[in-house]
Amino acid sequence: MKVSVDVDCTPAEARAFLGLPDVTPIHDKYVKTMLDSFDGVANVEQMETLFKSFSPLGDAGMRLFRQMMDIGLSGMQGKNDDKGQG
Repeated sequence: MKVSVDVDCTPAEARAFLGLPDVTPIHDKYVKTMLDSFDGVANVEQMETLFKSFSPLGDAGMRLFRQMMDIGLSGMQGKNDDKGQG
């Protein structure tokens, strides 16, 4: 037998129902600290060091972030090359 139940609620309501803590203030502080830290970043190496210090996954998270950035930059490079040819 298979039973399905659909519940229409917000994430905050779901957390309260399940007894999970509201971590919104912690999340807000984390994001504010990261944004404030970006004010002094002048180059890529400084940004990489900054991300390493904030990354919850440490080096593995940084490798994943770098791969995503490389993919995004290579995609942008391809688009820029296409524009130059037209």
